[in-house]
Amino acid sequence: MAQQVQGVIARAKGEPVRIETITVPDPGPGEAVVKVQACGVCHTDLHYREGGINDDFPFLLGHEAAGVVESVGEGVTEVAPGDFVILNWRAVCGQCRACLRGRPQYCFDTHNAKQKMTLADGTELSPALGIGAFAEKTLVAAGQCTKVDPAASPAAAGLLGCGVMAGIGAAINTGGVGRGDSVAVIGCGGVGNAAVVGARLAGAARIIAVDIDDKKLETAKGLGATHTVNSRSADPVEAIRELTGGNGADVVIEAVGRPETYEQAFYARDLAGTVVLVGVPTPEMKIELPLLDVFGRGGALKSSWYGDCLPSRDFPMLIDLYQQGRLDLDAFVTETIALEDVEKAFERMHHGDVLRSVVMF
Repeated sequence: MAQQVQGVIARAKGEPVRIETITVPDPGPGEAVVKVQACGVCHTDLHYREGGINDDFPFLLGHEAAGVVESVGEGVTEVAPGDFVILNWRAVCGQCRACLRGRPQYCFDTHNAKQKMTLADGTELSPALGIGAFAEKTLVAAGQCTKVDPAASPAAAGLLGCGVMAGIGAAINTGGVGRGDSVAVIGCGGVGNAAVVGARLAGAARIIAVDIDDKKLETAKGLGATHTVNSRSADPVEAIRELTGGNGADVVIEAVGRPETYEQAFYARDLAGTVVLVGVPTPEMKIELPLLDVFGRGGALKSSWYGDCLPSRDFPMLIDLYQQGRLDLDAFVTETIALEDVEKAFERMHHGDVLRSVVMF
């Protein structure tokens, strides 16, 4: 039987979000209803509210979440009622050309629930990244549920659902950071600082954090950065080269998503080094680089989709590291808030003084 719950809705571009009653249908084949326990306030949700993703209003916001499976539909074998899960927005299909070549992290046909959640009047909702977890309960594809250790804190675990996984994966999966490498991270918000953590986990010898905000740089240092550069007062390319024997870093992770910072990343890497773009640009942005420099510097220019993660592989492993005290996910939880405080959390993002506000249910 369909259920009515409270959720955070963005009705129109730029309008403040509001809490409204939504209808969550019973799960159909391949679907699951999840009782949400915690959901991080990610910048992507603000992009949805501002119309920066698409204009399929109204949106049910929230996607960086953990909770407990309440019910499942026909044919679901991956999870069962009572399982503690992290929600992911790339449920792999297993049949596309990437999956069949053994590269499911690049799945080209990821899927969401087929049924729609609605407003009380029947208006269909567009769930953010196919999840819509700023709600007491949400309907997702069962493949979007990844079972992990239920002893983990929901507030911390849910962050692997987006930003923290994107950053850690950019370093480990996409960048291939190895023991003894030098790494520079440009942009030290939640994703960038997670990349710092990923580089440390991978054994990087030198981790250089770059930002224009000293508070963010101090946080990066606490998470494992060995050096910091404030790019308001210093040329980041020259500073990174100076800190790496004049060569540049083996891996440079650009976690801003702007042409000027991407160009900095390109020139701040060593010859044959790797640039990883994990910051998300807007559609109108363009980059211009001398083609001879692209050829002459060698190496690799990569973009990182969701940290090139495979949730079924990476989420349980990272939760194990968290439980062992080797991965401090709690450090990313700046504050816990109520559902009605999401709009205030968006405002705090602009001040740069939070890594994550997390809604608790």
